[in-house]
Amino acid sequence: MTAENRARFPGASRRLAGLLLLAGGCATVPLEDHPALDADVPAAWTARQDAGDGPALTWWTDFGDPALDDAVDSALRQNYDLQAAAARLEQALADSRIAGADLQPQLQVGLNGSQRKQNFTGFGFDPGELGFGGGDGGSGGENRVFSTVFSNYGVSLDLTWEADLWGRLRAGARAALADLQSRAADLRGARLSLAGQTTKAWFAIAEAQQQLRLAEASVASFRASSEQVRQRFEQGLRPALDVRLALSNLASAEALREQRGQQLDAAVRQIEVLMGRYADGSVPAPAALPAAPAVIPGGLPSELVRRRPDVVSAERRIASARERLRVAQRDLYPRFTLTASTGTASSALQDLVKRDFSVWSLIGNVVQPLLQGGRLRAAVDRAEARAAEELAVYANTALQAFSEVETALAAEEYLVERERHLAISAEQSRAAEAIADERYRSGLDDYITVLESQRLALQAEGDLIAARRLRLENRVDLYLALGGGFDPAPDPPAAGD
Repeated sequence: MTAENRARFPGASRRLAGLLLLAGGCATVPLEDHPALDADVPAAWTARQDAGDGPALTWWTDFGDPALDDAVDSALRQNYDLQAAAARLEQALADSRIAGADLQPQLQVGLNGSQRKQNFTGFGFDPGELGFGGGDGGSGGENRVFSTVFSNYGVSLDLTWEADLWGRLRAGARAALADLQSRAADLRGARLSLAGQTTKAWFAIAEAQQQLRLAEASVASFRASSEQVRQRFEQGLRPALDVRLALSNLASAEALREQRGQQLDAAVRQIEVLMGRYADGSVPAPAALPAAPAVIPGGLPSELVRRRPDVVSAERRIASARERLRVAQRDLYPRFTLTASTGTASSALQDLVKRDFSVWSLIGNVVQPLLQGGRLRAAVDRAEARAAEELAVYANTALQAFSEVETALAAEEYLVERERHLAISAEQSRAAEAIADERYRSGLDDYITVLESQRLALQAEGDLIAARRLRLENRVDLYLALGGGFDPAPDPPAAGD
């Protein structure tokens, strides 16, 4: 990270690492068995796969492109969407601390002072004689108005604590911690997605660069061909139609070159936004697409539920919903609270430090809800429905994860064959173009055959470049579907560890 980036996001990496460790290692987080799915999950992937250890969590390094590694690293450090996701995780951490605070006694100190003036009327005597202050006027037995000022000062230390007899507060704290773990998994998922987007954007730049070079080479070839046709026309060997067709072919190639240039510019600016930079088109474009890694990472379907961040997040939301259901059920039970207070109170400030003026109180309180208009029962029903919803969401997320892996594994075989056939097509098209040009020069074929061979050769080579990019993108999809690597995620810590 550069000095400028450290100034923009001071300590971001360290805070993020600390939050993830805290979210993953809290001993009081509820542990749930991964919910069973109605669908049968096979013991191995049904799509064919190669054997191998697969890549590490920094899976993009498997493509062997240091410039790509730098781009992904820059995006993970500087992307603003990822910074926002990290901030949401910090919010969840604060929420879990707030929920856990209810389990502890609440202690506070108080300092108060008050003065109050009170009037007396209708007395036939002077209250000042009794020590209540002097009167404001009058004589004899007349009704007179008297006033006095009362002063009071106090210092107190107050303690409040709710006895969590039924586990309501503990369940709330566990729910908040499960939410924190879910947010931590969401953040890991955001980092994984960002790395995938950046890698695909890098491949888009590489393809656009190759397509632009192909278009430029085609323009040069078509320009030379049109010049030859023009010379043969001037010699009276070819008709004007051939000149028109050659110039039309050249103009189309030049238009395609401009289109490829625009696509390259747009791809460069897209990755700059992902990298948290101003989109000025200054990122150097890679010269060519990298080769696809030879080994396809695999694994067992059962491992996927512990490795994919979205599946882990969904499972943590189930845990949170079940704990919140316990909170709603415990709200039906009585609550016991204890309040204690000690301090001093006096009409003079100097007496506050004297033990002779000390006061204290101890209050126990038991509250049992009786009539709530069905609110508490409805809250239980809502919590049960929420838990059922999260369970269904988890099942769908897990099935979608399995489907993505199977689809990417199966697509690999099709894409390999497609690339092989397109390579043959490009080779044969170039050979056909050379033959057509030679036959045209010899007067054996007309110029329409040359134009068609040129068009087919250009299209075949462009399709081959696009197919290579699709295969690389499918490999990225496979890495993402596997949760960012082949190594299975470690089991969560047991309660109390």
